[in-house]
Amino acid sequence: MCDLRRPAAGGMMDLAYVCEWEKWSKSTHCPSVPLACAWSCRNLIAFTMDLRSDDQDLTRMIHILDTEHPWDLHSISSEHREAITCLEWDQSGSRLLSADADGQIKCWSMADHLANSWESSVGSLVEGDPIVALSWLHNGVKLALHVEKSGASSFGEKFSRVKFSPSLTLFGGKPMEGWIAVTVSGLVTVSLLKPSGQVLTSTESLCRLRGRVALADIAFTGGGNIVVATADGSSASPVQFYKVCVSVVSEKCRIDTEILPSLFMRCTTDLNRKDKFPAITHLKFLARDMSEQVLLCASSQTSSIVECWSLRKEGLPVNNIFQQISPVVGDKQPTILKWRILSATNDLDRVSAVALPKLPISLTNTDLKVASDTQFYPGLGLALAFHDGSVHIVHRLSLQTMAVFYSSATPRPVDEPAIKRSRTAGPAVHFKAMQLSWTSLALVGIDNQGKLSVLRLSPSMGHPLEVGLALRHLLFLLEYCMVTGYDWWDILLHVQPSMVQSLVEKLHEEYTRQTAALQQVLSTRILAMKASLCKLSPCTVTRVCDYHTKLFLIAISSTLKSLLRPHFLNTPDKSPGDRLTEICAKITDVDIDKVMINLKTEEFVLDMNTLQALQQLLQWVGDFVLYLLASLPNQGSLLRPGHSFLRDGTSLGMLRELMVVIRIWGLLKPSCLPVYTATSDTQDSMSLLFRLLTKLWICCRDEGPASEPDEALVDECCLLPSQLLIPSLDWLPASDGLVSRLQPKQPLRLQFGRAPTLPGSAATLQLDGLARAPGQPKIDHLRRLHLGACPTEECKACTRCGCVTMLKSPNRTTAVKQWEQRWIKNCLCGGLWWRVPLSYP
Repeated sequence: MCDLRRPAAGGMMDLAYVCEWEKWSKSTHCPSVPLACAWSCRNLIAFTMDLRSDDQDLTRMIHILDTEHPWDLHSISSEHREAITCLEWDQSGSRLLSADADGQIKCWSMADHLANSWESSVGSLVEGDPIVALSWLHNGVKLALHVEKSGASSFGEKFSRVKFSPSLTLFGGKPMEGWIAVTVSGLVTVSLLKPSGQVLTSTESLCRLRGRVALADIAFTGGGNIVVATADGSSASPVQFYKVCVSVVSEKCRIDTEILPSLFMRCTTDLNRKDKFPAITHLKFLARDMSEQVLLCASSQTSSIVECWSLRKEGLPVNNIFQQISPVVGDKQPTILKWRILSATNDLDRVSAVALPKLPISLTNTDLKVASDTQFYPGLGLALAFHDGSVHIVHRLSLQTMAVFYSSATPRPVDEPAIKRSRTAGPAVHFKAMQLSWTSLALVGIDNQGKLSVLRLSPSMGHPLEVGLALRHLLFLLEYCMVTGYDWWDILLHVQPSMVQSLVEKLHEEYTRQTAALQQVLSTRILAMKASLCKLSPCTVTRVCDYHTKLFLIAISSTLKSLLRPHFLNTPDKSPGDRLTEICAKITDVDIDKVMINLKTEEFVLDMNTLQALQQLLQWVGDFVLYLLASLPNQGSLLRPGHSFLRDGTSLGMLRELMVVIRIWGLLKPSCLPVYTATSDTQDSMSLLFRLLTKLWICCRDEGPASEPDEALVDECCLLPSQLLIPSLDWLPASDGLVSRLQPKQPLRLQFGRAPTLPGSAATLQLDGLARAPGQPKIDHLRRLHLGACPTEECKACTRCGCVTMLKSPNRTTAVKQWEQRWIKNCLCGGLWWRVPLSYP
């Protein structure tokens, strides 16, 4: 038995922020019964809440928020007739399932790829039969984290693809999308989404003798099968398990079920506790893709007990008589599947909610001794919420306590035993629904008063918080998010300003150890990750502008090169863009016209309308080159945006290639050239800037430490402000999010629907100097179009970097559409889009 009342030394969990409802006169938000909550891999949180009007009518609401801006809540009137019982995000975090107590299931998807605009076009119905469990079908993608190999150099060793079959496949092995649900009457229903948009739905009984199903959960096996666990709510009844196989036969969905071994909870077989815990209140597989381990909780009115069980294959002893007739050799010994208890707790306060980790950590041995040795890792803990208001993080196998959080406002010593705490009069505020983030470093809970709380979970749970250990864990999880594409906001909650420099350097070091092909795939993601880290420290905050600018530069370069077409159909191996890169790297001449001579200019011919439509992007390239060269004399100032470009040979080479392309296109259509304000009408501004840019590029093009630019180059750059008007670049605005303003042990109290006045950190104060002042004209950061001081077009903003762009395109040329399609789903930093009002700040 494990005692949850004694938290392990060094366990740490603290409140980051609380969001509550404003008291309205005409309607009231009240917690739904039951209350459902779900946390996506993009760090969107969905939860249910009922809206009660004066005449006591209930509207079933689904609320969706981004964890960085929790006050900016998007509310959906779900049109569910009965209480919503389940919410479930898909693997991409872009679709949401909701199910109710009337058997209705709805699939919600983003409208126009906006995180605050949702629509439901498909669904299914098992009329009058409440849904008790719901899940998306498995897509066959499973990436395991190998904690013991966290120090390996290759990402392939740290994160390995696990052989896992999809629940159902289309022609060619492509996984088929859909969902599976279990009803209270013992039915299992499967809905398949065909590529044509049609929904195939089938319903089947789990077994011949149908009975009431009060609790159920769904898990998947590596062979493509589905396992369903059910309980009727009584601890005196067995917990039943079923294997479900889904197939498509003659354009119809077919469901086959098979009974698996069942179990009785250990507490019911103990004579002293036989009637102490009459009800099973929680039934959960430890993970969606871990059908061999299950967590059970039995409760009375005042207390609970938690048990962890594992399904194991055991050999059957063979009688000697049969041994003589047919000797058992090697692996031919008959086996049987049996449920064995791994661990159980002592008597606890009544459990109100359970949250399980989503991090797929691979353990080489599930033995409890090994589990105890690795219990500090965040993905190995699950959360239990109790009716006394406390939350315990316990090891998912041994059930030993790793950390405890008390929601009471009265400060109490962490090491005070819970058994000595005095009970408060009346029902305590406690979580009714909880979810762990995808890296298990944050926890969201909705309490019985409707308030939403986000808690930080220490990356060194259960062990003393050493900076070196915390850095290793955070780096490992950042790498995991880089490989999977998951949002890493919950990791940033634990990054202190003193850690930023080390994390950025180590992240870059690990990135450079990967293969060239993998580096190319992850090149933009690591830049976005570095930018978000640098926001957290005043020493690195100006690098944020540089990283975002580099993302923009890479996107422009790849888009413009993709417009180039070979002159002949029988093209060589290299594309025109590759040849451009090769020739510009080989020819170091400072004269732009001499570089042009070596190129096949016929490959650069484009339609005149296309060239004119690209003028704003070409103008930005020209302005940025001029800004960089003009800032060279001040290169010693780290606080000046653009500083890192002056030593970045790759970026300078990219700018040099674009200047050559722009020069060629200018011969075709002069009006597409960047416009400069020069003091002399006869000055060739493009040639001047290319000459200075080439000299600067030569200083740092080779690998190794860059050489200092000579004095003649610095002197020429000093003269630029007297020759050309230096533009003021529009940097991304300072983010108004929470993560850079959260302080340890100082939780923020927020209100839904009301933007707070947040305390500014040293980092954000420095960024504010680079942002636009109120009342100044606003800009479309992706199209580089000026929107005016009061935009009349609808816009969307990135939830992470604050980038703003118009919802509808003002241009219809193919090249501009190609540019805009790159950002239709996500911002260039990978963040989600959020529709903003016309009067956005």
